[in-house]
Amino acid sequence: MGGSGRLKECHVVSVLRTIVLIPSRLASTRLPGKPLASIGGEAMIVQVWRRAVAAAVGAVAVACEDEEIAQAVEAAGGRAVMTKSGHPSGADRIHEALEILDPERTFDQVVNLQGDLPNIEPSAICRVLEPLNNNKTDIATLAAEITDQKEVSDPNVVKVIAG
Repeated sequence: MGGSGRLKECHVVSVLRTIVLIPSRLASTRLPGKPLASIGGEAMIVQVWRRAVAAAVGAVAVACEDEEIAQAVEAAGGRAVMTKSGHPSGADRIHEALEILDPERTFDQVVNLQGDLPNIEPSAICRVLEPLNNNKTDIATLAAEITDQKEVSDPNVVKVIAG
């Protein structure tokens, strides 16, 4: 929640219909069960869901293959969408969840929010929408500068080339 314990406000206004989808699974290779790890007495995935809701950019749902994740999210008042197991990536899981949630394709924008970001500021979720409000931009990715040189060569750390 930042140093002051307050969430930063979102000031991006979009006329487009937005949904934030959070892919999650228990079978993490580096830390199995990570989405249910307790942070401040609450599951990590619930913390991420709360941050997405606080951004107030549109609908929010967790796309998961595990009933335990769905139960944790729903117990907190959130929406979970059960997907098939074995998706090769979170983007594939989001695609399936979107087909379930929105078969009529009423959403204009989809935000793929990683399920292991319990400290993300809601304002950061808002910032990823700014370039999408420009008709010339089809996709935007929220990224942070890599400051640890070990992460540069780590294949598990996603890299973004910005130009």
